Amino acid sequence: MTARFHGKYRNARHPKVSVIIPVKNEVRTLRRVIHQAYQVHPHTEVVVVANGSTDGSKQLARRMGARVYSYGHSLGLDVGRSIGARKARGRILLFTDGDIIIPAYQLRKLVRAVDNGVDVALNRYSGRPVHKIPLVKHALNLLISRPDLKGASLTTIPHALSRKAVRRIGTRKLAVPPKAHAVAAASGLRMKAVEFIEVGRTNPKKSHHQNRQRIESLIIGDHLEALGAYIRRKGQRGRHTDMGRRRGYAR
Repeated sequence: MTARFHGKYRNARHPKVSVIIPVKNEVRTLRRVIHQAYQVHPHTEVVVVANGSTDGSKQLARRMGARVYSYGHSLGLDVGRSIGARKARGRILLFTDGDIIIPAYQLRKLVRAVDNGVDVALNRYSGRPVHKIPLVKHALNLLISRPDLKGASLTTIPHALSRKAVRRIGTRKLAVPPKAHAVAAASGLRMKAVEFIEVGRTNPKKSHHQNRQRIESLIIGDHLEALGAYIRRKGQRGRHTDMGRRRGYAR
């Protein structure tokens, strides 16, 4: 999967890979993010969803050949993923962020996994569940009978989806990544934690204490919503055994 490029950036007319990049005031890093995106595959389109950007991010993205969908106000966390997925034309959808520069060789591993039959290719989490967010990710995977995924989650970029996965999950659910994750598991899609790609240390916006607390609260709520979606599909015990418990006697 060697990428070859000549001259100006441009989206492929018939893309195999769609790289979806939500953006809000990230002009400082966006050029390098888009540059890496175009190197993922020779037949790539870059889809930028700019929500509430005022720093020239959307203009830069257009100059670099990306398809840009612009909104004058903030859409909230992860809604840009849903919009980008709805607009994407590729057979493989790769999701990243405008403020985290990830080398193309790492992104290609997720694309290659989908190309080889995986439906949901995840960033593998290698740490222990000692903080709130890793804990809820581990807990959700345990409850949906995928403990092998450990802390891997659609909450974390980068990740890649097959077109089949997008159809089964639905683009709307991608606005709440843990919910999409749970629905993917309930739908029998092939999910795999492919590669550990460090992203936490490269994202300065998440280091502010008050902002981090708000994000933690949102993500915990997302996981509760995800569990509710799984239960609606798989029953109130999520297909976990009751071991013949005779509840009628407990009156």
